[in-house]
Amino acid sequence: MQTRSITSSYLDRYRVVAEQAPEAEALLPLTGAQRRFVLARRMRPTARPDLVPLFFAFPRDCVDPARLRRAACHLAALHPALRARVEVRRGVPVQRLGTPEGLVRRLPVPPGGSAAETLRGALADWPSDGPPLRLFLAADDGPAGPRDLLALVLDHTVCDEQSLGRITAGLTLAYGEGLGPPDVPALRAAGEAAAYGEAVRLQLAAEERASAPGSLAYWAGRLAGLRPPPAPDGAPDAAGTGSALHRLPLPEGGARAVAFPAALDACAEAARAAYGDGYVPALGYPWGGRPVTAEPVLGCFLNTVVHPADDAGPDRRTTAWWDDLDHADAPFDEVVHAARGAGVPWAGRLDGLLTFEDLGRRPPLRLGDVTGHETHLDDRPLPGPFAVTVSYGPDLLVRMAWQRSALRDEQAERAFARLVEALSLSTTAAV
Repeated sequence: MQTRSITSSYLDRYRVVAEQAPEAEALLPLTGAQRRFVLARRMRPTARPDLVPLFFAFPRDCVDPARLRRAACHLAALHPALRARVEVRRGVPVQRLGTPEGLVRRLPVPPGGSAAETLRGALADWPSDGPPLRLFLAADDGPAGPRDLLALVLDHTVCDEQSLGRITAGLTLAYGEGLGPPDVPALRAAGEAAAYGEAVRLQLAAEERASAPGSLAYWAGRLAGLRPPPAPDGAPDAAGTGSALHRLPLPEGGARAVAFPAALDACAEAARAAYGDGYVPALGYPWGGRPVTAEPVLGCFLNTVVHPADDAGPDRRTTAWWDDLDHADAPFDEVVHAARGAGVPWAGRLDGLLTFEDLGRRPPLRLGDVTGHETHLDDRPLPGPFAVTVSYGPDLLVRMAWQRSALRDEQAERAFARLVEALSLSTTAAV
């Protein structure tokens, strides 16, 4: 008898809970990615969720917090994901659509402190009871004079890269026109809720199909060579996180050179430089989007795909990656279970994460007459030993952050140098 997949079993349990719930019309199941984020949060000693923060610098006092709060509430009224709260009903995680809320808070900066430190503290102390979209303002004296730093932060369970552009565009519009929740017609809100629910169901159907035995057997074989690095010896170099940043110029037609496979291979080279050749680290990267027939709703419609950082070399690794895409809808938890069942010595821990973002898909955040200058804050909590972000815009912005408790600075800096070198070679080859 064929064993039911994790996805199918979850959906069976969800249906029982939903059928018995008095407010069944407000309940929805969680996608595979959402379930993973919820589980990861519960397993952390801090119970800290995965967050997606964007940071913008504005001239001091040009942002009206009350107007911004109305705009945030308008977005929550318009987009069901932003009023969804994760709950556990009889042991089954679900999402419940509630009333729209917006949290905008100006944070006091203590004497001798900075806006960046204050915002990092707010991210580290993220209460679970509150809306998934929150905005924090903190003032200090920046390089160009007095400024407000604005943190636009989302719980990852309601957001993916495709959602970020809709968030910045929606906030810009709502703030500029002074919109609030009453400006979302009931018919429009009902239509968005129906579209979101349908997108979630289509996503789960795709994940259920991708959990077939053949697909899971592929992943068990693909990950058979994983040899995770050992735990670090001795005391770490320091607490917190380290970071590095580098900009690479793009030649004409450089989009070919910095396509995702090149970034992924450079990240694999970085992992091997960090951990040594005796191991095959597991890298993770987000992949996917809305199901083909779904509306382009805001939400979390992605999967974390695993990539072995083996010694096969760039060409073979890229060829293998193209094969991976045929099975990329298999949920992460299904892949881990399949690998463990096949005897692979890997329990699902990712040794590095890669995010590749196209900045052309994200409109700038403009509040009134002022466009915020996007900036980056270091020393933020990380979900893994190291994380790489490659941002494609006018140039190539390469950022790496690492947990100093997992990687010594010397290891991480060696890895970052190899990452930049590999990407530089890719861009040069495109000329």
